[in-house]
Amino acid sequence: MQEEQKRFFYSLIFPSFFLIIIWIIKITEVLLNINFVFLGIYPLKLKGLIGIITAPLIHSDFQHLIANSIPILILGTGLFYFYNKIAYKVFFLSYFIANIWIWFGARQAYHIGASGLVYSFASFLFVSGVIRKNIKLMAISLLVVFLYGSMVWGLLPLQPHISWESHLMGAIAGMILAIYYRESGPRRKIYSWEFEDEEEDLDEEDKYWEIDTQLKEKQNEK
Repeated sequence: MQEEQKRFFYSLIFPSFFLIIIWIIKITEVLLNINFVFLGIYPLKLKGLIGIITAPLIHSDFQHLIANSIPILILGTGLFYFYNKIAYKVFFLSYFIANIWIWFGARQAYHIGASGLVYSFASFLFVSGVIRKNIKLMAISLLVVFLYGSMVWGLLPLQPHISWESHLMGAIAGMILAIYYRESGPRRKIYSWEFEDEEEDLDEEDKYWEIDTQLKEKQNEK
């Protein structure tokens, strides 16, 4: 139990650290009465390249920030808890891959916010759980669908002031990373009866091989 508590505590550290950074940035923005939107991604413009690094750290208002903070904490903790060996890779690859795609393919406007990461984590956790056929991970997949299933509407260009491109690019990045890292991270538990089935299959193959060999030897003698 203590081991699980430690693991959960460590899983909270990096997502919490990321949240502290984006909250400090927003509070600084308000206190100094400045607007950091210019640090967002502006597609196909040199001035927008900085956004590949800074865009997920910038939010339009506190409502936008809160909307992203809660899922970042929940999904980020899930990522680091269940996929601790590859969590940092998934986090930073999601961060940069989606942002680079946004710079190349999104509409001409400033794109800000960490929602691309939210969609990437949700996509990764869902697809990865299904691919691995692990009961616990599939349960996480269902939980993601239950909590954030409505996010699918964010993939469509329904609201002009929302960067649906960030959502779409993030979701695709998470899906690709889940497929790419399908052999890494937690494995499905193999039960003893599965080993027995494999041994029986091998025994049957050996028997077939022996019978086939004997028949060939008899034919050669004739």
